[in-house]
Parts: sequence; structure tokens; C-alpha cells
Amino acid sequence: MSQIHPEGQPATGEQFTLSRGDSHAVVAALAGGLRSFTVEGVQLVETYPDDSIAPSAAGILLAPWPNRVADARWTLGGEVQQLDITEPSRGHASHGLLRNTAYGLVRQTPECVILQAAIHPQHGWPFHLLHRVSYCLDGAGLRVRQELVNLSSRSAPAAFGAHPFLRLGDTPTEDLELTVQASARLETDDRLIPTGEVPVDGGHDLRRGRRVGEMLTDTAYTRLTAEQGEYRHVLRAPDGRSLTLWTDQAFPYVHVFVTDRFPGRARAVAIEPMTAPANALNSGEGLLWLDPGAAVGGEWGIRPGRSTRFP
Repeated sequence: MSQIHPEGQPATGEQFTLSRGDSHAVVAALAGGLRSFTVEGVQLVETYPDDSIAPSAAGILLAPWPNRVADARWTLGGEVQQLDITEPSRGHASHGLLRNTAYGLVRQTPECVILQAAIHPQHGWPFHLLHRVSYCLDGAGLRVRQELVNLSSRSAPAAFGAHPFLRLGDTPTEDLELTVQASARLETDDRLIPTGEVPVDGGHDLRRGRRVGEMLTDTAYTRLTAEQGEYRHVLRAPDGRSLTLWTDQAFPYVHVFVTDRFPGRARAVAIEPMTAPANALNSGEGLLWLDPGAAVGGEWGIRPGRSTRFP
């Protein structure tokens, strides 16, 4: 149900609460962000106070592109398009056009919520799109579906993603092991713009798992190996518990961001499913073009592993 706080609305706007048995989630209107997901009282995503917006983009949705656009500039039909710079430290446009937009409610049940937000023509973006998302609790965990619809009268570029930070309760994130079944990563320049695809090697190879405490990284992976039609990115705790960020094959890229700057955490890890990598508006990699009225979508979710604490 939608929740209004008597002491004043949170900085991220209206809050939508979901419940199914021992599973509970909170989704914020601002950026359609996932603020909380618990199973049997165990917190599985990084959260933040009501008077704060999402630190490090924690839990927000990314559309109509994920990650960065170099110099906030791209070319359409031979004309340079200048987006607003939203990452001043590097001079890029980052994480799409809905980071500061409140999503509106379409429909809600106790277990699911559907939200949507319009992407209107603006600086460097002459298109009208709709981003719709559903968050649903099911027997396996949390399932998310994102969809972009082209409301313009001409073809429009489209890509999307999400920015969840994962955790396993009170286990220090630096003690978790991260496994990503990817055989390639994207090299970048010193401003984190991709320069090419290379095989994973050394500390970048996460196929056999690596302790998060050994990592400080901002790296996109691709050439993912699917299992039963899903890409699965797994965090494991020393006590045997695990957590999987899964996606369907609409998300052939995953960005791994490990930071020591998340408030109150020695390490925090974001596992970001993406339909296209950084700078796709310039490179064309993974970028889709939607005809007027056409839509594209994909699903991802968070699934706790089976153990004595996750039945």
C-alpha cells in the first residue's frame, strides 16, 4: 500500500510497501527506487534514511540509458545533441533522465506495484517515451519488469537498467564473495568511458568468485553465461547464505560497482543490470531503436538462496 508519513513525506516522495508472507519491500516514487527488501527480517538491499535521497544512486531505475554519455553529448542525424551534465566531476550525463523524477502509481496490490514516468523532450533529447516498471513479490523473491514505450512520432533510441546495492543482512559486505559468469569486460579511459571489450583476467575475473573486500571497482561485464535462460550474479556469505541478482537475456551487460563511500558501510556493492553499456548513445552498442508506438522490456529480480534462514 502507499504510505504517507504523518511527520512529513520522505525526501524520495511517496513510498509503496509490498508484503507477501515474510517478504517485504519498499519502493520510492523518486526514480522508482527500491529502498528496502527484507526476507524474514534480513535486509537484502542497502537502504538510507527518510530525509535522504538515494546515496550513490542506490536502488534507482535507469532510463532511457544506463550509466554515462561521454561529455553529455551525442549525434542524431548529423546534429550534435547536448544533454544536461549530471556528473559534473567527469562532465558526463549519467544514469538517464529520470533520476530526479517521481514515478506515478498505475496500480497496486498487496504484493505488486506498477509505476510509470514520462520522459519528455528536453535538452539533447527530442523524444517522448514512457518508462513503466512493476515490482512484485513472489515465492522466489522480488521480480522487477521494466518497459520503455516510444510515444514519439519518429523512431527513438532506448536502453535501460537499474542500480540495486545488495547486502546479506548484517554480514559485512567486504566479507561477501561475488560471482559473475562473464568472460569479457569493458575497458575504459580515465573518465570511465568504454574503449573496447577485453577478456577478463586477474582480479577482474569473477567467474570463480572474489571477496568484495578485495575490490574497489566500477566495471561493466558482458559475454555472460546463461543458466536456465537467466544470467545469475551471486553474493555468498561465509555462513553459507547466498543472494542472486538474476536477469533475463534482455540484459547482456552487468555493471559491478564496489565503493568505500556508501554512508555507514566499509564496502557496498551495486550489481547493475543493463540492456546497453555506458556511452551507448555514441557507440550504438546494445542500443535499440523503437518505432513509434513500439515497446521493449526486460525482467530482473533478487532471489535469496535456500538455507536455514531463507526457507
